[in-house]
Amino acid sequence: MNYHSTRNRRLTASPSQAVLQGIAPDGGLYIGDVAHLGLDWREIITCDAQTMSAKILHAMLPDFPDMAGLIRRSYAGKFASEELTPLVQVGDRYVLELFRGPTSAFKDVALSVLPHLVTEAQKVQRQDGDVVILTATSGDTGKAALEGFHDVPGTRIVVFYPYGGVSAVQQLQMTTQEGSNVKVCAVRGNFDDAQTGVKQVFAACAGKDLGGAHLSSANSINIGRLAPQVMYYFKAYGDLVKAGRIAVGDKVHFVVPTGNFGDILAGYFAKKMGLPVGMLVCASNQNDVLTEFLTTGRYDRRRPFYKTSSPSMDILVSSNLERLLYLMTEDDAAVARWMRQLNEEGAYEVSAQVLQKLKAEFACGCCDDGRCGDTIGSVWQQHRYLCDPHTAVAWAVADAFAAACHDGAPVVVLSTASPYKFPAAVLHALGREAGEDEFAMMAELHRLTGVPVPAGLAGLREKEVRHGDVIDKEDMLDYVLRFVRG
Repeated sequence: MNYHSTRNRRLTASPSQAVLQGIAPDGGLYIGDVAHLGLDWREIITCDAQTMSAKILHAMLPDFPDMAGLIRRSYAGKFASEELTPLVQVGDRYVLELFRGPTSAFKDVALSVLPHLVTEAQKVQRQDGDVVILTATSGDTGKAALEGFHDVPGTRIVVFYPYGGVSAVQQLQMTTQEGSNVKVCAVRGNFDDAQTGVKQVFAACAGKDLGGAHLSSANSINIGRLAPQVMYYFKAYGDLVKAGRIAVGDKVHFVVPTGNFGDILAGYFAKKMGLPVGMLVCASNQNDVLTEFLTTGRYDRRRPFYKTSSPSMDILVSSNLERLLYLMTEDDAAVARWMRQLNEEGAYEVSAQVLQKLKAEFACGCCDDGRCGDTIGSVWQQHRYLCDPHTAVAWAVADAFAAACHDGAPVVVLSTASPYKFPAAVLHALGREAGEDEFAMMAELHRLTGVPVPAGLAGLREKEVRHGDVIDKEDMLDYVLRFVRG
């Protein structure tokens, strides 16, 4: 299978080229025909998690040799469970725990694999010189990417995060990162500023001599980052079959806390591959630009930006929506026009026909901080299950979805982070004073609930802060060029 730009189908790349480039030369995202991969989904749901991942990725990225070996190297000994993403029943609902990896966030599932895809792609393409990973993060991608790429030969990585826009734990996870090939920098502004800045760096560096280095991305704009996420939808479905909750062929609804639209798009990929996914429910926080779009067909980023208790969803420009628009229309000219309008005017609107197609596949809802906190408290009180703010947003939206949908199909909520990454918000939701010291809050949260603190977070306080740079968004290009050129 080959890939092409969402904005110009004539700009094509092999899977390994797409992974190395990260973004197409015209600024579009690489997309392929995931509906005709020849996968036997019924056979795949019977496999263990690593075999499942290897089979799916082999179909999506066929020019990578020995995908099974690559997956073993990616996951061996890194996750708390061989299941990778365990499914837990909570009341009459199911929670897919995606935070059992080394950085306690769902990004670990993909970013444990991406460094191995990058180094293998270099071999396939016979490419010399370092691959320099540029990444903007709203909180979790940064640490997961740093954990995956640090000290990987032939790679370097720069992570940008919004200054004051991530939790204290998330920031410390990044700024204490060890590794001779890593750089972490705060950007004055919000996540959209950092993400737009990264895209502008790619555009500015296109065709320039970077001293033999090559730029790529670890955000879900890179197909090598997005593809590994497809697995856990198959995993959740297979677990429900094994538990006797559904028969093979029954549909399952998934509710996904959504910011950049990559996690939920992976679910749509799974559906296009044949998995009997019912509705994909897009759950937003107070920055509800996606809720508005999926309701009205109008995408408008010209709106107030809110800093919320679920910072990984504090996003107004959802990059992966571009891929969905192409899949819905197969019209690269229309996608290019919409993206140009979004960049130049701040908004675009799809036709009534496209909106109807979107609504047939996606439901949506949003949840503000007050309701999010209430949900954390009620889920703990009723079920003794502790969830982080992003999961709580999804749970609250799932409540509204379940009230409107009575088809009897199971509802799976994707849980994207450990509650210990956001101890202040979680502790406050449980009716306790938050204070200023997040590590004291972790200890109090553990004392109160008995839920274990993840090992990667428990020892964070003793680590040395190694990265303290803070720059304006206009200085990102110079910052990258200095790093790339040594």
